[in-house]
Amino acid sequence: MDITRIRERVATDMKAVDTMITERLRSDVALINQLGQYIVGGGGKRLRPMVTVLTARLAGHPPDDTRHALLAATVELIHTATLLHDDVVDDSAVRRGRDTANQIWGNEASVLVGDFLYTRAFQMMVELEDMTVMSVFSRTTNQIAEGEVMQLMNIHDADVTETRYMEIIHRKTAVLFEAGCRLAARLSHPGDTRLTDAAAAYGRHLGIAFQLADDALDYDGDSAATGKNIGDDLAEGKPTLPIIHSLAQSHGEARTVLQRAIEQGGREDMTRVAETIAQTGSIAYTRALAEAEADRALEALEAFPENDFRSALSDLARFSVGRDH
Repeated sequence: MDITRIRERVATDMKAVDTMITERLRSDVALINQLGQYIVGGGGKRLRPMVTVLTARLAGHPPDDTRHALLAATVELIHTATLLHDDVVDDSAVRRGRDTANQIWGNEASVLVGDFLYTRAFQMMVELEDMTVMSVFSRTTNQIAEGEVMQLMNIHDADVTETRYMEIIHRKTAVLFEAGCRLAARLSHPGDTRLTDAAAAYGRHLGIAFQLADDALDYDGDSAATGKNIGDDLAEGKPTLPIIHSLAQSHGEARTVLQRAIEQGGREDMTRVAETIAQTGSIAYTRALAEAEADRALEALEAFPENDFRSALSDLARFSVGRDH
């Protein structure tokens, strides 16, 4: 499934979102304009705003009411702010095959422009004139921050469990998908908790599936396609699900190598780590969990009538686990 074909179904909506993002990034501070446009223009799938507008249209939101575009643009600015902060925390030099903003402008500028994006996003929330929007997004951004701190605590920790890791990816990744979908459905059905809960469930399971697929790609993906080197997370001391599962299944020297790789980081043992992960079936295990989450996302869509937008969201769930980048 090609994500370009999915995007074409809401091409007009996404053009409105992109225009709104460009307009809202403008500032009379030159550095904010330069850095903001650099990171927003750096490619990426625009997955979160696309899911938001697809869900809004699935729920019957009329295309001439631009609130769904404003909501989707808000979601993307929140996500972009987290990327700026993540790259500083991780001391990342490359994202999507390009130099990171902190590599070009420095950590201080990246953190402060990330703060600008967060605060601009909250200004946009106010324009929607709905306290539920403010409540959901404020809780969501708080959970994202908690997830980032939890991940920081897990760096170089070989005792991280699968349960703890799943909680982190829920907070770091899934909650923003969940919030965007919940609020998109609310635009047309503010009093229908059945539909808004179903939309939120779709977003939550899609987000988890997408992150689990990323975890698998970190060990068996194509570097040219992903824009990342194989084992980047492990090199930074981050234990993701493939190595967590492999460690639980390993014994003797193989287990010692995995523990050392997590505790010390770097790439010295990457070949042996990759071999052990393959031998323990940990990539397949991670992909199976991702597919199960995608199936749950599809089940959540059954609350909505069948139409082109539901079909697109179904395709997106399948894309999230079948992609190579």
